[in-house]
Amino acid sequence: MPDSKKLKNIVKQKYGEIAAKSDENCCGPTSCCGSSDITDYSVFNDDYTKLDGYVAEADLSLGCGIPTEYAGIKKGDIVLDLGSGAGNDVFVVRQLVGADGKVIGLDFTEEMVGKAEKNNEKLGYQNIEFKLGDIEDMPIDDNSVDVIISNCVLNLVPDKQKAFSEIYRTLKPGAHFCISDIVVKGNLNEELRKSAEMYAGCVSGAISEEEYIGKIKEQGFKNVEIKKRKKIEIQENVLKEFLNEEGLKSYKNNVEGIFSITVTADK
Repeated sequence: MPDSKKLKNIVKQKYGEIAAKSDENCCGPTSCCGSSDITDYSVFNDDYTKLDGYVAEADLSLGCGIPTEYAGIKKGDIVLDLGSGAGNDVFVVRQLVGADGKVIGLDFTEEMVGKAEKNNEKLGYQNIEFKLGDIEDMPIDDNSVDVIISNCVLNLVPDKQKAFSEIYRTLKPGAHFCISDIVVKGNLNEELRKSAEMYAGCVSGAISEEEYIGKIKEQGFKNVEIKKRKKIEIQENVLKEFLNEEGLKSYKNNVEGIFSITVTADK
């Protein structure tokens, strides 16, 4: 696996390209994005179109769940969305917290933050803020947030333990998070693990469900619960872009499944 700095640069570049492409095209869940090279990054996506607050321009089909579904967000809450992208989950959260709450979107890709801010300018929300920052070192005050959500992002973070440490730090005492993410059951072969491209596509950065839950508990979180689990099918033609025949055979023999999970926990 490439070093963490290289991985971050790869992710930043790839997601910057996705943000730029969505501006060039007409991105939405059923638009031209579905047939572009973004497809590799959207195989996990859930349908947001019926949710209150949905904004088509903010939906780049990059999630793997709907964390707001189990987040228990209330009117007036301060909510932080990690890896907020173009603002898809942020705008849904805004409907839940109302005018008295606040929503902060954090992303380390300048193009995504810029796109999110443009989307918010059209909507005119005064209690939404998009920040540029790293999940491993968040520009967020200690004990300041009621709920943290994230959608298919922590699998892209090289130091997941540091990420959960930052989540713990920024949550208020007794507050909670709800995160949708990708985990793997079985053993990914080295060829796939070393693929930086597949890391950016959410696959080779995934760890086992047991290890993932273990990292959460090690940080001191309580009442850890998986609310939803969904198996993801990676198309063979996508895998063939990164694996030779022997590698593809190894993948089929050793990987029982790749799953999207939505997990909650309390500080």
